Amino acid sequence: MSTPVEWRPDVLGAGFQQATLALAPDAEGDVVATLVRYEPWPRLADLRPGHPAEDTDVLYVHGWSDYFFQTELARFWHEQGARFFALDLRKYGRSLRPGQTPGFVDSLDTYDEDIEAALEAMGHGEHEHPRRPPHRRLILMGHSTGGLTLSLWADRHPGRAAAVVLNSPWLEFQAHSTGRAMISPFVDLHARLDPKAPLPNVDFGFYTRSVSRTLDGEWDYDLTWRPVRGFPVPAAWLTAVLAGHARVATGLAIDAPVLTLVSARSTLLPYWTDDMLDSDIVLQVQDIAVRALNLAPTVTVARLDGALHDVFLSRPAVREAAYREVARWLRGALSASRPLPAGPPGPRGPLAARGPLSGSSRTGGPPPGRRPSGGPSSPGGRPGSSS
Repeated sequence: MSTPVEWRPDVLGAGFQQATLALAPDAEGDVVATLVRYEPWPRLADLRPGHPAEDTDVLYVHGWSDYFFQTELARFWHEQGARFFALDLRKYGRSLRPGQTPGFVDSLDTYDEDIEAALEAMGHGEHEHPRRPPHRRLILMGHSTGGLTLSLWADRHPGRAAAVVLNSPWLEFQAHSTGRAMISPFVDLHARLDPKAPLPNVDFGFYTRSVSRTLDGEWDYDLTWRPVRGFPVPAAWLTAVLAGHARVATGLAIDAPVLTLVSARSTLLPYWTDDMLDSDIVLQVQDIAVRALNLAPTVTVARLDGALHDVFLSRPAVREAAYREVARWLRGALSASRPLPAGPPGPRGPLAARGPLSGSSRTGGPPPGRRPSGGPSSPGGRPGSSS
């Protein structure tokens, strides 16, 4: 059985609660993760059957130099019938403690403990039901580095997730695989000599300018938890990310359908241009779209014109298009998932006919190189760059 957690009001205001999850201490002292849930007062519409994500729980994981503040995203999942949870990983956001190196880990596998603690609190722990999977299905949703982390986790933990949704996942280095191969030895050497030494900061603050209400964006959030030019990047952390990129390049075998949302184009420049208000200015989206096809036998890639790096922080019309893509994809992805072991499944309506899905998809055998295997401002938000 899951260990009870203590829920208390969250900084995001009405409907949002948080729970602190104690983790094993490290060299910097006590370590925690923080689970946020959205549980508003029920409405009549919530009781009507036929929501595409009924009997489903969503776990969202943020990216680098980031934390969860996307209240609109939580409300979207609630309207789909899901219970929504978000995880502030160790040393980020609500989980950052004095004296800690922000965001620091030297292996992405370290986050297995954070993720397992969150799933345990949600009722999806590995040992929650020894003889059968949990009654409710699990959707994993990750942004940027969180998308990379969850992709690797889902690959190593078959049978846990019913579906995976990735929002501009950081699946490849911005200088392509060739650049990754060239830079890796130097970053590795730096990491061995001084793991926490910061690398040169190449974040000019343009991403913050495109999303923060204090500049050209429309979102309020805590600039301490999501700084204007991002956290300093420790060498060992970047080594861990590059190792994750290498694993994706060889091919994963996630045993659940994967939806990847990316912008239609990138704008990676050392100076500001208004094109940065409607494109990804963090990643090379073409490389991400290609790498996404290595994640699982069934992958859908949706490319959204005008989207920012965090698709769900884009302009309203783009966000609405993204929500439509997710809702349409959900009906097919969840209806194809394994039937629930206990109790009848909720109603599953046919796929709504709303025109062709943008992007591309691949279905069939395992990925190349891999054997088959298993809102804007919100109450409590405070006025960032992240991956």
